This record gives sequence, structure tokens and C-alpha cells, in this order.
Amino acid sequence: MDNTASPAPDPVTFDSRGVALAGHLRLPPGSGAGRRHPALVCVHPGNGVKEQTAGIYARHLAEKGYVTLAFDAAHQGESGGEPRYLEDPATRVEDIGSAVDFLTTLPFVDEERIGVLGVCAGGGYAVNAAMTEHRIRAVGTIVPVNIGRARRAGGSVAERLAEVGKRRTAEARGGEPSLTAWLPDDPQDLVTAGVTDIDLIEAVDYYLTPRGRHERSVNRLAHRSIAPMLAFDAFHLVEELLTQPLQIVVGDRTGSFGSRRDGQELFDRVRGRKDLFVVEGASHYDLYDRPEHVGRAVERLAAFYADTL
Repeated sequence: MDNTASPAPDPVTFDSRGVALAGHLRLPPGSGAGRRHPALVCVHPGNGVKEQTAGIYARHLAEKGYVTLAFDAAHQGESGGEPRYLEDPATRVEDIGSAVDFLTTLPFVDEERIGVLGVCAGGGYAVNAAMTEHRIRAVGTIVPVNIGRARRAGGSVAERLAEVGKRRTAEARGGEPSLTAWLPDDPQDLVTAGVTDIDLIEAVDYYLTPRGRHERSVNRLAHRSIAPMLAFDAFHLVEELLTQPLQIVVGDRTGSFGSRRDGQELFDRVRGRKDLFVVEGASHYDLYDRPEHVGRAVERLAAFYADTL
């Protein structure tokens, strides 16, 4: 599948709790006056923006007949919100509901056929949003990650929460907002450290080299984000509240980020209609942008949405 440029999407803005979110809206071929189409909200990963992997899937699925909306989370990319680079799971989930709000105002969208597609942490947010946002009729995830589980696996929770508290106190007393990095800033640091984890190596390759780098994906995270991420469980109550059809797509080459693990857990816990599709030979980040692997995922997703929307 070709990931090269296609006709530019329409830039749009919409409101989420008083914050202006910036989105890219794509219409399917043959759209015109009087026609109403199914629509998909496309949710980017942590550390991402709408022009990266969420935009790739949005473009391919628009070509399959869907109105697609990829947008920057509040506090990130071209969207408004202070402090900058905040990754607050509750806000990310609310943004998805606000995106659905926006789609329901468009005359060419069939409000009874709105789905969601999330990538990585965006997949976890998509699942979490759909539990209480039943205007979403079908849920698709690409390499879903429960960002709370992933963050809690990274060392002492108590020590990290204490550090967040110290930094917030310093900010409250007039200090500059405290920022940290999602990934090592210099890819060479991984080589020097002898890192062999496929997910971390490919994350740096995707976000920090010309492969996937974008000027508004700056590898910065407001340090206060760590506290709400540690307290978040994307799959809490999924057995009871997720009633919509679910399509999970993961790769079989696994690393420390745990999307294969989280995808399997999600599949095992959901009680309703569900499918787990494993793309052989694909890693977590292959499913972000590698044409062969993205193509297989898109074909599976297009068939899923055609049957459920």
C-alpha cells in the first residue's frame, strides 16, 4: 500500500471542554450533496500528531468510503490548551467524545454509523471512550496499548508520584512548567547503551528520524502527565461496558511496549463481538507506516467497518 501524499484534507476546528482542537477531515470519493456516509474518528498515539500514523489510516480509510477525522489532542500539536504537551487520559478520552459531537453536526455524516480507530495509546483511549460513548458503533484498534499499565511497569510508582508533586510545587511557586521526554532525544544514545528492545529502537526511528518525524511531534511531555497516566486503566470495566463490535490488530514481533500483550488481554476480556488479527512479520511500529503491513491492517479494518457500520 502506498503511503505517499494524496489530496490535502480539509483543516477543521472543534471544541472540547473549551479548548479548540485542530483536525483533518477527509471525505470519501464520490461524496456529494445529499449523500451521507459512515465516519471514523482516528486517534493518534501518545507523542504523536494527526499528520503521522493516525493520518495515514485516516487517508486509507477515506479511500475505502469513510469520512475520517484525525485530530490533535488538546494541549498538543496544533490544538489549543495549556500547559503544552499534557497527556491526560481523561482529557484524551473526552476529546474523542467531542470529535463525535463534531461529526454529528456535519450533514454528510450518518450519525448512526460512527466508529473509532485508535493507534497505540490512542487504541486504549478509543476503547475507554467507547465504553460510555455509545454513539460510537464500532471500535477498531491498531497495536493498542493500555498506557496506564505500561507506565506502571516502569519502576516505583510511589517515587514517581512524589517527584510529580515536587515539580508541581515548584511550578506553583513560579517555576517554568516541567517537561520530560517520551524517548531518548539522540538515537545514538540507544546504541551507546546497548539497547536491543525492538519497540524502543523503532519508536526512536519513527519519531526522531525523517521516517515519521513531524515538526509538531516534539518528543516532550508535561511532567505532571505522569500522575494521571499512572492512575489510568484503559480497560477498566471493559467486560461490562464495551458492547460494540471490536477489531484488534497487532503484530507478532513484540517488544517492551506490550501491544501484543494488551491486545490479547483486551480480546480475552471483552464479552461481545470481537476479533484479534495478528499481522505476521510486523512489529508495533511496522503497523504505524510500513505500506505492506498497513495495507493488511486497512483491508481487515475496512471489512470490519463495512460489516458493523
